[in-house]
Amino acid sequence: MTTTATPYADPAALSAVEDARAALVADLGSDAGDVGDHLGHLVEGDGVVTHLFACTRKGYVGWRWSVTVAHVAGGPVTVDELVLIPGDEAIVAPAWVPYRERIKPGDLSPGDLLPVGDDDPRLVPTYSFGDDPLDADAKAQVRQVAQELGLGRVRTLSPEGLDLAAERWYDGDGGPTAPIAQAAPHHCHSCGFLVRINGHLAPYFGVCANGDANDDGRVVSMDHGCGAHSEVRLSKKQEPQPLPPPVVDTLTPDEFETL
Repeated sequence: MTTTATPYADPAALSAVEDARAALVADLGSDAGDVGDHLGHLVEGDGVVTHLFACTRKGYVGWRWSVTVAHVAGGPVTVDELVLIPGDEAIVAPAWVPYRERIKPGDLSPGDLLPVGDDDPRLVPTYSFGDDPLDADAKAQVRQVAQELGLGRVRTLSPEGLDLAAERWYDGDGGPTAPIAQAAPHHCHSCGFLVRINGHLAPYFGVCANGDANDDGRVVSMDHGCGAHSEVRLSKKQEPQPLPPPVVDTLTPDEFETL
């Protein structure tokens, strides 16, 4: 078990509130009016204390001036750093998310390009891993691709890339947790409209080919489902009610006038 020693709260550094304020006012010059009340202090280390002052500058609600001072026994209090920092109530920009991580399916427009990096972990050289398995002998695939190097795909999905795709599809609208699947009478694995796929993901996913279904042309999990399943049947209470027998109007114009 490790313990962290509490830093020494130097009395001279703790009491140097006015020294910290004076240094801050001198640094701000014409903006010295933006310095408000002393809000407290933080003991940063042995003999090192940060004094916090309210910021009254317009547009900086919740921000504070931070002035760090230090004191060594026998010497004067010195100012180490002055900076404006956000407090708990400050309005700050959200954390930066790289552009590549902000892109979602459907964001690309015609003509947009989205290059894949050479070190993308989702892809590996085809000659080292093999192409999508069309037979059970993965090693035979590797040998075949190695012989035809340059004629096929340069890269193929890595195990990590396959796992990411499977997780994304399974957790998405084509997976078992989608509301339409939760209310479905049967699963896709028994549907005649399911198109089987080849490859590592074949046992878990297929493609819907029912033009009446919401998922037509999309990848669906085997335990997905919808109301357009090929074997779905209506119960008697759901079947359309038969029309009543027709009523034949036998009145002639003369009879109609006498009514």
